Amino acid sequence: MWDGEGCNGTVIVESDRFEAVDGNIYFPSESLRRVDFVPTDHCTVCGWKGMANYYSVTVRGEQVENAAWTYRVPTGAAVNNRGFIDSYPFVTVET
Repeated sequence: MWDGEGCNGTVIVESDRFEAVDGNIYFPSESLRRVDFVPTDHCTVCGWKGMANYYSVTVRGEQVENAAWTYRVPTGAAVNNRGFIDSYPFVTVET
């Protein structure tokens, strides 16, 4: 189980399901605590995964802008990640 720990000890995601692509762990969007994840307007494009749409993550009142992302229409190796979310493994929030 991957539980999203690392945000100052606060679990923001909990799921028994995940996908691993290119060393990143993607978890189902329904496992998010929606109050902690807010969509942003930021987007990037990966040549083999598609366009990534981002979320800001808030834990204990501290916000990390564009800390998590999803590929709404994934391509290539990420095709099984539709509806899954990833976040930077080094993101921590300290209060």
